[in-house]
Amino acid sequence: MSRIGKIPVKIPQGVKIAIGADTITVEGPKGKLTQQYHPVVTFETVGNEIVVGRKNDEKQTRAFHGLYRNLLNNMVIGVSAGFTKSLIINGVGFRAEVKGNILSMNLGYSNDVFVAIPKDLTVTADANGKVTISGADKQRVGEFAAQIRKLRLPEPYKGKGIRYEDETIRRKVGKSGVK
Repeated sequence: MSRIGKIPVKIPQGVKIAIGADTITVEGPKGKLTQQYHPVVTFETVGNEIVVGRKNDEKQTRAFHGLYRNLLNNMVIGVSAGFTKSLIINGVGFRAEVKGNILSMNLGYSNDVFVAIPKDLTVTADANGKVTISGADKQRVGEFAAQIRKLRLPEPYKGKGIRYEDETIRRKVGKSGVK
């Protein structure tokens, strides 16, 4: 049996879950999320928890079991608490600021880089070079953070670039450091 799939998903106060024929909708204070699911997976409400089950024991069905349990759990967490990712912009003259729904960044290129912020995400930038992305959908938050990081990957010699807050960059010794 799937170790992840058999753990029930707790439903916090103020979160509503609607299970359809092939979609599941979770609604809460932070928004509304919808996910389609494969019919080999079943959802059963027991009190204030949802138990995810499966119809057979095939390998693909066991994989779907854990997948849809985790997707449902991420949806419940997203609409109740939300997800955040923090990026650190490091480099001389590198900075970011939010202007309306546009993230404007100076990353050492000849022109500034402008990125449109999706409607379901909120982005804040402070003067110390920290950009915080938050939203209800874990996949959308992570994907947008990865797109921003890809604009200027961190380099190993001086550490310049955009990195995640919890990421460590392995630094290399330059030519002058070797004797």
